[in-house]
Amino acid sequence: MSDTHNWERQLLEKLASAALVEQRRSRQWKIFFRLIWLAIIGFIAVSLFMRNEEKAGASLTGSGHSAVIQLDGAISSENDTGKKMTEALDEAFRDRNTKGIIIDANSPGGSPVLSGMVYDEIRRLKKLHANIPVYVVVSEVCASGCYYIASAADKIYVDKASIVGSIGVLSDGFGFTGALEKLGVERRLKTSGENKAMGDPFSPVNPKHEAIRQQLLDDIHAQFIQAVQAGRGSRLKNDPQLFSGMVWLGEKAIPLGLADGYGTVASVARDVVKAEKTVDYTQQDDFSSRVARRIGVEFAGGVKSLFDTKLF
Repeated sequence: MSDTHNWERQLLEKLASAALVEQRRSRQWKIFFRLIWLAIIGFIAVSLFMRNEEKAGASLTGSGHSAVIQLDGAISSENDTGKKMTEALDEAFRDRNTKGIIIDANSPGGSPVLSGMVYDEIRRLKKLHANIPVYVVVSEVCASGCYYIASAADKIYVDKASIVGSIGVLSDGFGFTGALEKLGVERRLKTSGENKAMGDPFSPVNPKHEAIRQQLLDDIHAQFIQAVQAGRGSRLKNDPQLFSGMVWLGEKAIPLGLADGYGTVASVARDVVKAEKTVDYTQQDDFSSRVARRIGVEFAGGVKSLFDTKLF
């Protein structure tokens, strides 16, 4: 009987000890993850603080600087490109120590609406601040909507291997009617308005809708061409391929008038703006936006884009 009690006591002690160990581990992991989150938040806070301190220091010293704004990746509402660019431009122009603005461009293009908004904002601010030039430096790619924006600048600088141009418009999508028939699925779509379902990927091609769609593309293309011609002026060569959607390397873009010369952010700041010190005015994502993308917002947007037509 005594052995039985001892056995039960030992078992209970082992279970209690294991529970205590598990609780300690659980607390340790909680503390670990809290420290990780605190470190991340602290890193972001310090980064923002250092960036603001850099701007404040430049203003206090009164030394002139070149304002740098990064235009990186697709121009889209998901990236908040329009808002970030306009806010950065406004901040850079308002800084009394800004001697020139350099847009560091590396983008394949994107939304024609957002590209047009940024283009118009550059031209508006240039009229208000005629003494502050705006330059675009292309690192790898400045195509389509990116070039739309770049054409508002005073000059465009490239590398000999940069990709420039693509002055055209596209709208793409998918058609699933054949797949539906093979699967035995019937599409039951009702609309009020004969053109309401234009571009529906599950409906057969409608010649009338295709003509409307083409006219929309042609009208946007005309706006794009007009903007480039207004921005680049007589520098553009009379080449019928300029507005065909073709792209060129930087060394070919210069003689065509699509670019003005070779340069990097550093060389343009030093040799053109004559203010070697650079201050970055690029607007950063807030913490919640970064977390949202980490948990799948970008994936959801990617899936949605499979069924949406895109321009540029």
